[in-house]
Amino acid sequence: MDLATVIGICAGFGLIGWAIVMGGSTEIFVDVPAILIVIGGMIASAFIHFSLGQVLRIMTVLKKTIFNRLPNHSALIQQMVNYAAINRRDGALALEQHIRDIKDAFLTKGLQMLVDGQKEEAIEKQLSLEIQYLQERHADGKKMFEFMGAAAPAFGMVGTLIGLIQMLRTLDDPSKIGAGMATSLVCTFYGAAVANVILLPLAGKLGIQSKRETMVREMAVEGLLAIARGEGPTAVREKMQAFVSAAHREDLKPKV
Repeated sequence: MDLATVIGICAGFGLIGWAIVMGGSTEIFVDVPAILIVIGGMIASAFIHFSLGQVLRIMTVLKKTIFNRLPNHSALIQQMVNYAAINRRDGALALEQHIRDIKDAFLTKGLQMLVDGQKEEAIEKQLSLEIQYLQERHADGKKMFEFMGAAAPAFGMVGTLIGLIQMLRTLDDPSKIGAGMATSLVCTFYGAAVANVILLPLAGKLGIQSKRETMVREMAVEGLLAIARGEGPTAVREKMQAFVSAAHREDLKPKV
């Protein structure tokens, strides 16, 4: 679980709620019509902008954003170094017994191609295609969060305009103007809060995670290609460590 995401969302709404309570009145911030306009309008516009399948996958994307766990760099390098040593000593067929222990579908596919005797070019082409479509799926999820993050404040403004129009009809009663203005601005508050505490930060987090996952996949591809070329464990380790900054390479030196 990505604790930073959970902590950030809880802290954001917690601080906003605390500020509201300190202000004295909490009832004026609870407005069902405002919720319907902002949340309902945002979801409706998402259905218009994206396909039905994309919108229905939003919870899956959200789950992956919070619970996605990438392989540890050091563990991945050590794993590939071990495979290189086995390949050098016993041949590619000896790697087959290790496939069942791999939980990563991407690495499983690459190692299976090695065992099947696929050429280096074929392995690189297939795995590069996997990475490309991975990036496209992540880009779709990021675009969805960004679109909804832009739509929420927009519908908040729509709700505010509706409230102002209704308020202007009661200008003959000055006692109702203040309450009407407060109610109309609640929509803007809902839109801004949902967009800036949840949707836009999640879009940014998804983009960062996509880059990290792409790098891990490219590391695995580089290791697999080196093994396919028959390179030794040391060469595999050095090639994979090229993806890691020099400052962290001392921490990522698996035993050969």
